[in-house]
Amino acid sequence: MGRNGDPLVIIKEDHHRDRLSQDAFIEWLKREGSRRYHDHHPFHELMHNGNLTKTQLQQWVLNRYYYQTRIPIKDALIVSKSEDPTFRRMWIRRIRDHDGEQEGEGGLALWLELARGVGLDTDEVRSFRYVLPGVRLACDEYVRFVREAPLLDAVASSLTELFAPSLMARRLEAWKQHYPWVRSESLEYFQLRISRATLDSNQAVEFVVQHATTYSHQERCVRALVKKADILWTMLDHLSMAYAETGSERKPTAHDSHHSQTSA
Repeated sequence: MGRNGDPLVIIKEDHHRDRLSQDAFIEWLKREGSRRYHDHHPFHELMHNGNLTKTQLQQWVLNRYYYQTRIPIKDALIVSKSEDPTFRRMWIRRIRDHDGEQEGEGGLALWLELARGVGLDTDEVRSFRYVLPGVRLACDEYVRFVREAPLLDAVASSLTELFAPSLMARRLEAWKQHYPWVRSESLEYFQLRISRATLDSNQAVEFVVQHATTYSHQERCVRALVKKADILWTMLDHLSMAYAETGSERKPTAHDSHHSQTSA
């Protein structure tokens, strides 16, 4: 079952158990991934409609940084699974994209620049001290999955990047329109990911199409993509529960009211 109870469409008829054509396989991946991708999440809808408070936007940036730091770790795990030098040379670029060639470069540095742009202390962001436990667990689950999965499944889980360029473009436009207090130069990460996610997803699609040589392999790829989409969605669920559904700050409880009266 997928997000909101959507069933994962698995073809069971015997005459379809042969490997799907390339076009049919890619269409299957895109269909199952797009309807579960977290661009549909209510938290993103609030963000893109300009309805997040400064605190909510800051907490998204702070919590998301933990996920960003997991990306080069999972990519290093993927590199370690391959016996093919050509594949390793291709995939290791992703690690350089995030870690940079030297200190102060790469996607992680750009995310910290985003954190500065929304008014966060970057030392606190780097410390992970205020990362929600549910967000941390979801991100760690992604690393665990990649560590334990076969190479094909691990690569397929990255295919959420198929849908990232349009999300990044939408996010970039929304932030410029609705959150003008964020310095425009702090948004470079979003801009760069439009082209890089396109390249990354094209390379990953080519790999899974080539190596998913049976229908069973193709089904595993779809399941890996769905799992990753659900992890991204779960992260936003925890952010919503903590900061959006109850407001940007926790509502006072009866205990708080009693404490206030006794303190007075």
